[in-house]
Amino acid sequence: MSPRKHIWRLLSWGRILASHGALRGIEQDPHTPAPVARLCRIARFGARIPDVPDYAGAFRAIGPAAIKLGQTLATRPDLVGEEAADNLLELQDSLPPVPFAAIRAEVESAFGRPLSELYAEFEEQPVGAASIAQVHRAITTDGRRVAVKVLRPGIREKFARDIQTYEWAAAHLEALGGEATRLRPRLIIANFKRWTLRELDLRREAASASELADMMKGTHGYRIPAIDWDRTCGRVMTLEWIDGIKISDTAALKAAGIDLEALAKRLVIAFLTQAVHLGYFHADMHQGNLFIEPDGTIVAIDFGIMGRINRQARIWLGEILHGLTTGNYRRVAEIHFEAQYVPSYHSVDEFTTALRAVGEPMRGRPVKDLSVGQMLDGLFAITRDFDMSTQPHLLLLQKTMVMVEGLATQLYPDINMWDVSGPFVSEWMRDELGPEAAIARGIHRGLRRIMRMPDLIERIEERFPLKGAAPEQPPLPDIPLIWDRQGKPNANRWPGYITAFLLGGISVWAAWHIGWMG
Repeated sequence: MSPRKHIWRLLSWGRILASHGALRGIEQDPHTPAPVARLCRIARFGARIPDVPDYAGAFRAIGPAAIKLGQTLATRPDLVGEEAADNLLELQDSLPPVPFAAIRAEVESAFGRPLSELYAEFEEQPVGAASIAQVHRAITTDGRRVAVKVLRPGIREKFARDIQTYEWAAAHLEALGGEATRLRPRLIIANFKRWTLRELDLRREAASASELADMMKGTHGYRIPAIDWDRTCGRVMTLEWIDGIKISDTAALKAAGIDLEALAKRLVIAFLTQAVHLGYFHADMHQGNLFIEPDGTIVAIDFGIMGRINRQARIWLGEILHGLTTGNYRRVAEIHFEAQYVPSYHSVDEFTTALRAVGEPMRGRPVKDLSVGQMLDGLFAITRDFDMSTQPHLLLLQKTMVMVEGLATQLYPDINMWDVSGPFVSEWMRDELGPEAAIARGIHRGLRRIMRMPDLIERIEERFPLKGAAPEQPPLPDIPLIWDRQGKPNANRWPGYITAFLLGGISVWAAWHIGWMG
């Protein structure tokens, strides 16, 4: 795709953002690069700006890929601002449904068989229509009640086009240097691309559900629906139908005799089990993806977005959570330096004091008075002060923490997240770092190395040297910058590009204005 097309698309999207008042915060942020602020002014030229910004409405108006991107940005108040992040948390992943004729054609094309050979009954009206897929109730030919998830026709191609523009814009933003470089927008988009590609392959979602079900077998009160692999492929997924109450329907849960306090605690422990103990967690735990069965069991659905954390990162995460709950801010600060999250030229003592300023107000207070979201806000502010680069592998964890907090608070407003998580984290830390665990790991490593040939050991150690907690980042696409097309960057070219952006902005404004007047 040519730079002109990227610019046109960005200006069109900017126009939508401007009409929803969503560019005001970017313009006014002192950390916004000057060229970006200028483009914001061009995009809103002549637009009717509402008094109250509607960030979620803007992303819904742009389209499915923007909805997914908005949900990702909701976890980044350091990037988009607290007001925008709070509003984007309300972003609902829903769109008008695709006509049933197109869904039938999609299913039959995917399997190469008539719909009637797969399902005895297939309801035409979907029970849910999201930005990527929609879900229909059905009965298989052998009489089982199932939910059938079908990708929207053409959605893969649309996402691919939009992500190309995101990558192009992120490369140019990061090249401006300063705060934009620290926030690592290219890695954010690279991770976003990887997550969405997983969601666009329903076989991978089915595999994720199956893997998490195996890992959570021993966890009481939490389960995953069974996958019908015979009726699952890249574009269609069939799974067990769940008869349960949505976790957001507190009135119905109370009427069914569900203990909401116990349910809230079970939800938090289920998340900690996945994230801290297993290192593999359901990263889309919003209210539409969790149902409660009559015995209080939590049933999760929609496994398109999953998070992984390696063992070393989980140990550091556990120590950070344990340090915050016990007030051991010195150890929390040391971990940030050991993990290479904070550059070594900063002072551990100063970072310890900064953490205390964030942590002390949280301890011993219910979530209704001070939220995890507020804690993350404070931590994000510290990361800027101490030149801490964005850690993309933790973005999904941060997003899921905010979701779990919101649901737990809705179920039981007086829940204390630290009282619930503290014992779990302490027990896990004893299991992972205690003397028995250290001896067991030593014996296991020793036996495994004895069985390997010395030269193989050397090659493995050379190939995988000891690193920090952050995993190796994926390769980023090589995107030519518009000011580098003729050679080295030249600041004198900016007036020409600004003129081009201005003319493009006027064209978008004229097309928009004429259409609105008509």
